[in-house]
Parts: sequence; structure tokens; C-alpha cells
Amino acid sequence: MYYERNETKMNINWTNVFDWMMLLKCFITGGLICIVGQILIDKTKLTPARILVIFVTTGVILGGLGIYKSLVDFAGAGATVPLTGFGYNLAKGAIEEVSQSGLVGAFVGGVKASAGGIAAAVFFGYLASLISKPKMKKQ
Repeated sequence: MYYERNETKMNINWTNVFDWMMLLKCFITGGLICIVGQILIDKTKLTPARILVIFVTTGVILGGLGIYKSLVDFAGAGATVPLTGFGYNLAKGAIEEVSQSGLVGAFVGGVKASAGGIAAAVFFGYLASLISKPKMKKQ
């Protein structure tokens, strides 16, 4: 039982509510993916846009090969929240839709599976553009 009701207060046993090991795996996996991105930013002359494409493409390739699924099973949101997880979601949606709709599903499935993420990215990107002044990276 996650909680015990008492006449004066409700005591929650947090050790049963959270899977602390899963939280740790999620944090470490997501952190390692972010470390790779930070190293690419600091040590190469790649622009953030190219790094974004590298991460999404890596997620699509690993997702299409079925390798990324095991990382998602291991780390949960630590693997699905970074950009590689977006690529994995695109590949997963395309594969599922191909099995239902044929070749057209290869083009439609990824967008259907990722529509919420795409809409959020466009919306919050627009909001960020209203409040910030973008600068080019010095070569």
C-alpha cells in the first residue's frame, strides 16, 4: 500500500511510490546522451542544427534496427526525452504504420507518432523566438 490514512494526516511511504532505481537509470542515461551533445558542441565546429540532425538520425537508425528499444526499456524517459528518443519515435511510428498501410505508412507513420512532440517544438520555439535574440556561432 502506498499510503496509510490516519485521523490527523496521511502518511505516504515514498519508497514504494517511486522506483528509485529506475529514476537513477533514467537520470544517468539521459545525462550521458546530453554529455555527448555537450562534447560535440565544445570540441567540434558543428552547429547546433547539425548536432540536432545527428542525434535524430542516430535515433532513427537505432530505432529502425531495434537497438534503441532495449535502451528505452532500460532507461524509460532517460532515453525517450532526448533528441535520439524523437528519432526512435519517428522510426517506431513509421514501422508500425507500414505494417498497417503499406509503403505510404513509411511517410505518414513517423509524423503521426510524433505529432505531439512536433507541435510542442513549433509552439515553444515560436515563444522562444519572441523573447530572445538569436546569435550565430563564431567560426
